[in-house]
This record gives sequence, structure tokens and C-alpha cells, in this order.
Amino acid sequence: MEYLNIEDEKYQRIIQEYVPGRQVTLAHIIASPDEVLYKKLGLDPKLDYAKAAIGVTTVTPSETAIIMADIAMKASGIQIGFVDRFSGSLIFTGTVSEVEAAMVAQLEYVKNKLGYTVCEVTKT
Repeated sequence: MEYLNIEDEKYQRIIQEYVPGRQVTLAHIIASPDEVLYKKLGLDPKLDYAKAAIGVTTVTPSETAIIMADIAMKASGIQIGFVDRFSGSLIFTGTVSEVEAAMVAQLEYVKNKLGYTVCEVTKT
């Protein structure tokens, strides 16, 4: 491995490629997050923090985040905090049970109907 050495003019060449697959790369539930986290993410801090949760997913192709947001909203009483069709990020809030139901519904849909590879749901 060659490292950057200006004196010897040796450079390490790094090639980065983005190859979009059909996959959910992150599916995480944050149970009972601190109020500060809500504020830093620009989410509605009016929720009862003792019962609240945040769901975070990332998907490629990124436009799928729109479909996943729709499925999550229809599956339970969650509120969409953020959806980005360019990065594939989706953040939603609700009670722990609402967020869990939304997470399961959206992952089942993209796996079974769209043929995506999905990751395991993690929770903190």
C-alpha cells in the first residue's frame, strides 16, 4: 500500500464507486429517545417521550424511501419526520409499538413485493 508522500511523489489512488442495489441497509428503532435528539433532528418534541420512539431506515435505490414512507404511515399512526428521495433516508416517530409495526410493514413489503434484500431490525 502506497501512502501520500509529497517528497517522493508517491500517491495512493482510491477509486470509490456507488453501485445501487435493491436493499435496505439500515432499519433501526430508538426507543425512548432523549428530547435533545428530537430537537437536533428537527422532529416534533411534543410527543410523550416516555412512550415515544424514532425509526430510521436507509434504502437503495433512494426513491424507494418514498414508498416506504407511504407504507409506514398506512401501517400505523406514525408521523414522518424526514424522507429524502436522494439519499434514501427515512425517519419517523410514534409510540414504540407504532414504530415497530411501521418498520415491519415496510420491510415486509420491499422484501416480498419488490424483491429487496433487507437487513435485520436493530433497537436501542
